[in-house]
Amino acid sequence: QVQLVESGGGLVQAGGSLRLSCAASERTFSSNAMGWFRQAPGKEREVVAAISWSGSTYYADSVKGRFTISRDNAKRTVDLQMNSLKPEDTAVYSCAARAPGNTGVRVTTGLYDFWGQGTQVTVSS
Repeated sequence: QVQLVESGGGLVQAGGSLRLSCAASERTFSSNAMGWFRQAPGKEREVVAAISWSGSTYYADSVKGRFTISRDNAKRTVDLQMNSLKPEDTAVYSCAARAPGNTGVRVTTGLYDFWGQGTQVTVSS
């Protein structure tokens, strides 16, 4: 069964840090790119960061220098380390995977085939 499970969300003060983790089933994690997306109330879902099967990364301009995406292919996990958090980072964060065999980074939500349930990140001012 295809499965992505996020963990690590919560409430943090501005300037603080959180680490999100996404655990993938074997079927979902096979020579494919992964990404973290977020959706704030009243806004469209947007890419935050993405990582290719080989480890190449992409970051949205709004999080460059503050967020770091990483993956452990042996453990089938993708993490998002978020530092210097701002109130505007408040959103539901979702992990996503491209179909197996699609190894390259993409930033379009429609190119991701599997999605987690999402985890809430709230940054207070």
